[in-house]
Amino acid sequence: MKFIRFEMAGKAEIGILNKEETGILPLSRIYPGFGVTIMQQVIEGAGENESSQLWVAYNGETDCPQVPLEEVKVLAPIERPVHDILCVGVNYRDHREEAAGALADFKAAPEAVYFAKRAIRILGSGEAIEARLDLDDQLDYEVELAVIIGKEGKDIPREKAEEYIFGYSIFNDISSRKLQNRHGQWFRGKSLDTYSAMGPVILHKSALPFPVEVDVRSYVNGEKRQDSNTRLFLADIPKIIEDLSKGMTLEPGDIIATGTPAGVGMGSNPPRFMKQGDEVICEIPPIGRLVNRVETYFPGRT
Repeated sequence: MKFIRFEMAGKAEIGILNKEETGILPLSRIYPGFGVTIMQQVIEGAGENESSQLWVAYNGETDCPQVPLEEVKVLAPIERPVHDILCVGVNYRDHREEAAGALADFKAAPEAVYFAKRAIRILGSGEAIEARLDLDDQLDYEVELAVIIGKEGKDIPREKAEEYIFGYSIFNDISSRKLQNRHGQWFRGKSLDTYSAMGPVILHKSALPFPVEVDVRSYVNGEKRQDSNTRLFLADIPKIIEDLSKGMTLEPGDIIATGTPAGVGMGSNPPRFMKQGDEVICEIPPIGRLVNRVETYFPGRT
């Protein structure tokens, strides 16, 4: 089951895709009077009774009217996170090696590297990256599997990690490499406005066996740049959730970006960074494709 946030007639709504992925069953039609447009509230309220009603609709056992997918604008499933995005750095061995050669002060840690990424608003598929090339012309892409937390938890043991997951999405950790190098830490270089993109949907966890093993790919202007699989994680999802939740509460709707494989722009020789007009596609086949184009942003220009 895929949860989708969309705009129709100028209004944001949340629904689920039908099995053919040609139409949307809006939650407002499954639950008459439903007015929630924020995905975190849907995640928080997804109890057993609500979930069973969704499965009934998804399986075509109701007369819920559908909306053709081609008639709506797809939005980021979570547009504004409650907290900063939780990120795992260099979580593939091949990316760890290319990062060591490209980042001046990089030192490989013996365990997973965790950092935060600020996002006032997350881009959805089809939205433009407003590139601040005046601040840093080394604009990079990073395809990642995003884990969406489903219920509150702290000190979660790895064997119970899946219980705290709602689902999965595709995340593009857009990065400014000069800023990342200059500051000696990653928060600043990864937190410019519009430098987070996610979507097009959240795939419910029931659709994937656990532990999750999915292909992770990216393309720039149609050229494949990254191609790996999450079975190659250095820190798997249970370890990540166990680590992050030690003494720190995870809440419904929290986003964990699990790391990117080799093939980013800074890892090429010479480096191949994104520029005005480039199209970047991040792909995880069970979830879909996240597509964004680079548009140079000029401060002060309307």
